[in-house]
Amino acid sequence: MAGPSELIVFKDALIVLGTAAIVAPVVHRLKVSPVVGFLLVGAILGPNGLGRLADQSRAIDWLTVTGEKQIAFIADLGIVFLLFFIGLELSPRRLLTMRRLVFGLGSLQGLLTALAISLGALWLGQPAAAALIIGACLALSSTAIVMELLSGQRRMMSTTGRTSFAILLAQDLAVVPLLFLIGALGSAADGASVVQGVVVALVEAAIAVGVIIVVGRVVLRPLLRLAAGTDNPEFFMAATLLVAVGAGVIAAYAGLSMALGAFVVGLLLAETEYRRAIEAMIDPFRGLLLGVFFFSVGMSIDLGLIWREPILIAAGFLALIALKTILLVPLCRLFGVPWPASIETSLLLAPGGEFAVIGIGLAVQVGLVAANVAAGVLAVVSLTMALLPLIAVFARRAGQRFARQAMADSATAVLPPDDHAKRAIVVGHGRVGQLVCGLLEEHAIAYIAVDSDTALVERWRGLGRPIYYGDASNPLFLQRCGIDEAIGVIVTLDTTAVDDVVRAVRARRPDVMIVARAHDAQHARHLYTLKVTDTVPETIEASLQLAESALVGLGVPMGRVIASIHERRETVRSELQAAAGSAASITEQIRQARRDHPIKP
Repeated sequence: MAGPSELIVFKDALIVLGTAAIVAPVVHRLKVSPVVGFLLVGAILGPNGLGRLADQSRAIDWLTVTGEKQIAFIADLGIVFLLFFIGLELSPRRLLTMRRLVFGLGSLQGLLTALAISLGALWLGQPAAAALIIGACLALSSTAIVMELLSGQRRMMSTTGRTSFAILLAQDLAVVPLLFLIGALGSAADGASVVQGVVVALVEAAIAVGVIIVVGRVVLRPLLRLAAGTDNPEFFMAATLLVAVGAGVIAAYAGLSMALGAFVVGLLLAETEYRRAIEAMIDPFRGLLLGVFFFSVGMSIDLGLIWREPILIAAGFLALIALKTILLVPLCRLFGVPWPASIETSLLLAPGGEFAVIGIGLAVQVGLVAANVAAGVLAVVSLTMALLPLIAVFARRAGQRFARQAMADSATAVLPPDDHAKRAIVVGHGRVGQLVCGLLEEHAIAYIAVDSDTALVERWRGLGRPIYYGDASNPLFLQRCGIDEAIGVIVTLDTTAVDDVVRAVRARRPDVMIVARAHDAQHARHLYTLKVTDTVPETIEASLQLAESALVGLGVPMGRVIASIHERRETVRSELQAAAGSAASITEQIRQARRDHPIKP
């Protein structure tokens, strides 16, 4: 049992856990990325913040982190599992699908940005090796924060989301050669030639990666099969941790980073049947360990330097944002990305990223970058990461403003027909909306589609589909779409805008049929209270389709299967309507009216 004098050893862990359990949820409720919370608390409570006063007050000593090495060890594990998780996501099939944006746009962005920043560092007096490392590191963006922001807004499938994801994917792949480069230049720093250092590093890396691949091919599946066969999740978790950390240790013995070994073994596991189970198991640990990593990044921020040189840090901040934005916007346009998405994507990816912190830290360890220069670079990178949520808000508004200005010369300026014809209105033209529109065309039912993604509207209008740009929650736009004569409204959106659209439609047309997409049963009940005619919960419908396929595969006659699935669907619908209260009776009245006066194609 530890004595009172030894309990202070645990205070650093308590501070980090307190940040994860209290500060991160608070900033999340404020619509701010938890990563920013970890960065700020790490900067304030770290050795460069209040930690400077730890020797003068025991109370401050208890509230600040003084064991940087212990925290750094846990943070290193966070990076190992980040690269391991990225390896799991980077299946060859996914890369092949997005090869044009990943290997084209993403590669050009990394190369041109690294070259421009490296030349700037050379001009400022940095040695060639240091300038190259600084340029390569600052060319990278924050995968963790950008992906969290876009996924939280449910915009991963938008043009901005797809473009950002492709570029970040290329940057994640670039981390591997960047680690090689740092090791090669570091080995050449003792007097050997850079070429010799690169050759030695490549040989060592090839041997280490070869060992990991060979051992992985032979051992991975049998090991995970053995652990999974016990039906004990603890054993499977232990096997997963052994694989990730073991591969990292092999890479470390070859003079590489542990993160690189974890990345390679993650790629091997991406093609196995255990991929999803592993992702689900390590995701909570990855999030917590990454939180510790960002906490350690915050600890490395020299608040004293920012206080002493605010103009220099601000100039570096503005220069980094401006340079990366100016370079990326024309590249996005070159690859066919619309202007609004190009501007928003460029601003989102302009700040520095977590891998810049890793790379600069390794470069300092091997003597490539001076400690005082690294402190300034890390201060700029950390500041851009901390302000990324605000930059994202500005980026989206800038993209929307440019979209409105560009509408006059684009297909999105075309207004819906003002001919008072009876049509269905499909709100949202993503994957679900496209399928709905295709079926309406197949059954010769007149319709128009509405979406707020300018690139999507332009592309599908070019293919001849009657789709128009606009906000379906706007009553004036709905009126222009012919809501007064509409025979039905199908809402296929997967965002919170569903509720706004339903309210706007029902306020104008209490009698029109509204079929809305819902996330789950709870959302469906809520939509029924908004007086939709019908709603389709994604989770329940997926379960019914799964059961239908299973029953057919088990030999049950198709007719019986279809009848039972239809009956179960009606039962679920009735239960949801009953739970929604009075909306059910209104819904039934609308249905009865449509049965009495059916719409003819």
